[in-house]
Amino acid sequence: MGNENKTDFDQKAAAWDENPIRVKLANDVADTIIREIGPTQDMDALDYGCGTGLVTLRLQPFVKSITGVDNSGGMLEVIERKLKNQGLSNVHTQFVDFEQGGKVEGKFHLVVSSMTLHHVQEPAVFLKQLYDLLAPEGYLGIADLDKEDGTFHDDNKGVLHFGFERVRLKELLEETGFRDLHDVTAATVVKGIGGNGRREFPVFLIIGRK
Repeated sequence: MGNENKTDFDQKAAAWDENPIRVKLANDVADTIIREIGPTQDMDALDYGCGTGLVTLRLQPFVKSITGVDNSGGMLEVIERKLKNQGLSNVHTQFVDFEQGGKVEGKFHLVVSSMTLHHVQEPAVFLKQLYDLLAPEGYLGIADLDKEDGTFHDDNKGVLHFGFERVRLKELLEETGFRDLHDVTAATVVKGIGGNGRREFPVFLIIGRK
């Protein structure tokens, strides 16, 4: 994500959770991760592109620890406020700007990333970093939009990919080194698009192992 886009997320952070569609999407993705991967209390997890922590906090009760990583300080301020209010000691945050060469610290048994990949210039480089962050046998869960025509976002500033073809993304993950890959539809976002009525946008979850 570029700096301009990061600033945009900083400005939107305070009101981010007020959008019920966004909250439902995060809950659907997290619940699908819980169902498909089955995180356990001996797992250290990472949520890359955690935003305000909607997915992070949904997964928190199921794992030993979870680290939320984002390149928006504004988003991290929101999740850190939630952590303080809820008294959660097994959730940590890291500010990492992937596009500026930033690296996450640590190794994890589970790495998840939801609705982040379409903001990343070079998905192959990003996926390699996720692979390197996983402990041997660790699980990846990556959620994003199926290929769409650019109408999902009201404003496409900072949107570098209009979704992804699942087959191609699984090929890229396989080339990165992931195995046991499969995909499911984690959520369907319904939006009213101008005068064109309602549109459905499927969101996939692709699961793999190191």
